[in-house]
Amino acid sequence: MLEKLTVQEEEALLAVYASGEGSVKSFLEHLKEAVPYTTLASTIKNLEKKGYLSSKAVGNTYWYKPTLKEEEFKKQYMNSVVKNYFDNSYKELVNFFVEQKKLSPAELKEIIEMIEKGNS
Repeated sequence: MLEKLTVQEEEALLAVYASGEGSVKSFLEHLKEAVPYTTLASTIKNLEKKGYLSSKAVGNTYWYKPTLKEEEFKKQYMNSVVKNYFDNSYKELVNFFVEQKKLSPAELKEIIEMIEKGNS
């Protein structure tokens, strides 16, 4: 299990996934909110130290790429959220979204159909 990420690190990693791979400069374009280059560079270095990115020198810059596929990151992230905030219960997670009115009855029916198709 990889080390937990800060919100800033999560946003930077999502920018890396949006880019595929590249330099800090290329990741800046994929951030939702503008941050200084030096701040992002520092965050990218932290992601590398935590094992989420690998790097190689290309000329006078570093080229970064994720060590995990985006799907695997999402899976680990969601498992961690469910474990830490929903008593390790996906049912509680869904219930939370229903109570917050984030899921409509039609969406719930769609989810049930997806589950039933997946189990057949």
